[in-house]
Amino acid sequence: MSEDLKGKVALITGANKGIGYEIARQLGSRGATVFVGSRDIGRGEEAANKLRFSDEIDARTIQLDVSDQKTIDFAAKQIESEFGKLDILVNNAGIISDGDAYGGKLRLPPSQVDIETLRHTYETNVFGVFAVTKALLPLLKKSKAGRIVNLSSGLGSLTQNSDPNYEFADFKLLAYNSSKTAVNAITVLLAAELKDTPIKVNAADPGFTATDINQYQGYRTVEQGAIPVVRLATLPDDGYSGGFFDENGVVLW
Repeated sequence: MSEDLKGKVALITGANKGIGYEIARQLGSRGATVFVGSRDIGRGEEAANKLRFSDEIDARTIQLDVSDQKTIDFAAKQIESEFGKLDILVNNAGIISDGDAYGGKLRLPPSQVDIETLRHTYETNVFGVFAVTKALLPLLKKSKAGRIVNLSSGLGSLTQNSDPNYEFADFKLLAYNSSKTAVNAITVLLAAELKDTPIKVNAADPGFTATDINQYQGYRTVEQGAIPVVRLATLPDDGYSGGFFDENGVVLW
């Protein structure tokens, strides 16, 4: 096990499966203590046990529903009581709501999406990201090198959505795409606020990764999807802040 993250504490939301689990595994395998954030405590404990016994990782379960402020506040208090700081926050939890689209086949054109679908998507993908970040920021400020990574998507890029030749030009998912655009905006504004601190805030595009959010139709593995996230979570002191990156580099806003 590499120990370049020994002594670091990381929280990953939605980490009981998919990319979140793989991010926890990769950070933990490098020596970090990882909190496996999960809405369902049982599934979270199952994932943490697997990390502990299969990969010898210091994994802890933390019940965290990003749309439930009480669980967010409790998670912050738990981490504070155990470690007094947080070094890495990965806002990974995200959804595609019913009534948006699935598998690349649009159910409805953007103008016909129900307002409740938009609200439901934003509750997790946008408000959840902000609520978790706000609650954990005091602990990140106690780190010598805090890192915040927000899981975004190439589908949140206005430049790519405007390009008829974009690989996923047909994926005009109003709620999901715009929620990731909002995540990008939060990333930029928070990075600007924290520019004079050691904290770095960036957005990561994992690419079209096979997870349950897309019925495992993605062509990238979770190991590949985690690469840009882990890279941003472990940036050096002179690393960039306020950017949007995939595995190959900068993604256009």
